[in-house]
Amino acid sequence: MSKLIDDFREYRSRMNEKILGSDNKVMKRIYSVDTLAYQEGALPVKTKEMLGLVSSMVLRCDDCIKYHLEKCHEQGLSDEEIFEVFAIANLVGGTIVIPHTRSAVEYWEALNEQEGVNSKN
Repeated sequence: MSKLIDDFREYRSRMNEKILGSDNKVMKRIYSVDTLAYQEGALPVKTKEMLGLVSSMVLRCDDCIKYHLEKCHEQGLSDEEIFEVFAIANLVGGTIVIPHTRSAVEYWEALNEQEGVNSKN
């Protein structure tokens, strides 16, 4: 597995355990609302994840970008689709989003490489 992906997943998991382990009711509810928001509804999950990715890129949250890239990858987005999402994010967010797009491309490539490795096993 790519070190980039592995490091992100491990850090996110470890820190989420600490946050949720604090037993803070508000934090638990925020996490719950977030989970519920991305479930199938009037909009398909794929669309919601693309919206989440654009929003994360415009807000310049690299952790959120990686998370939504993983979810978009799980939803089967093609390279062409993901680059259209990147284009919308850069259009809405402006050129300040370009460095985050670079990181997003790197992470997307790592996800694709990981899939290639996993499909050979």
